[in-house]
Amino acid sequence: MTIAKAPSSSGVADGPTSDSPARKKSNASGGRRRLGGLLLASPPIIVVAIFVGFPILVAMSYSFGHIGGLNKTIATIARGQHTVDNWYQVTLGAYQDVFTDERFRRDLGVTVVITLLCTVIVVALAWVIALYLRTAPEGARFRAWVAKLLSSLAVVPMFIPVVIASWAMLTFYASDGLVRSVCAQLGFEGPIWGYTLVCIAFGLIWTHLPFATLMITSGVQGVPDSLIEAARDSGAGLLTIVRTVIAPLTLVPTVIALTFTAIGTLGSFTVPYFTGPNAPTMLGVDMVSYFQSYNRPQQSVVMAVVVFGIAAVFGAFYVWANFRSARDAGRV
Repeated sequence: MTIAKAPSSSGVADGPTSDSPARKKSNASGGRRRLGGLLLASPPIIVVAIFVGFPILVAMSYSFGHIGGLNKTIATIARGQHTVDNWYQVTLGAYQDVFTDERFRRDLGVTVVITLLCTVIVVALAWVIALYLRTAPEGARFRAWVAKLLSSLAVVPMFIPVVIASWAMLTFYASDGLVRSVCAQLGFEGPIWGYTLVCIAFGLIWTHLPFATLMITSGVQGVPDSLIEAARDSGAGLLTIVRTVIAPLTLVPTVIALTFTAIGTLGSFTVPYFTGPNAPTMLGVDMVSYFQSYNRPQQSVVMAVVVFGIAAVFGAFYVWANFRSARDAGRV
């Protein structure tokens, strides 16, 4: 015989109230867990705040005219800087100098165009290689051999220093390089791409292709075979399978590869410095020139702030990709 429990006089089922010992113990346990998680995550946050965040704030304050404190040393030898008298004041004189400079506007446009162009080409090449590796039949020896060759060649630049790759790229496309020599043997004049923006683009694509290939290939390889086979059984072609099955499941690795490629290209220095022309050039070279050659560090910092702002836009996509990945995994 089952005896039903009578409801409480308040009409609410019995349970631990906010003042009950059980509820207090549960809240205390949850608070300790949250505090423990925060303490575990705090070391990298502190390191980033000290070695990245704090220098960024100091540099930005210098760009607004604050020459005291940690900016005092560089301010004593700088030329053409704009200063303020009090900590609560700001001046946009350095920003005005930079943005009214025709050279900066031209180099900013070159930097943005090369960044977008190289990012699109790198991601497209990585996708082609990843799809070929995913769809190459194991029984076809030639296609399997080509797939292995592509996967190997795509990661070779990862093991070659950027300086050596830049010099190799420059001599390859110089006026007396291999391309011109082969063309001369064939009876026509070949192009000269050394010390041009084309050579910069080739060098940046070379250096950033391995990471994008590894990231996108791992994402494409992670797509379950059952989904692809089900789409094929439904009569879907390769393009339809890529658009409706593979691409949505590989969105996060693609965004991560795109973001890292764009940010790395945007702030690159070695490749543009060795392979590019004196003018126009990318902002990475401009910042070093203004800081060292022209002795105008405040204007150099302004350019760095501009590059940081553009990189933050690409970084937002990276944060979104990580958040979506964590949400899909049920961690948030």
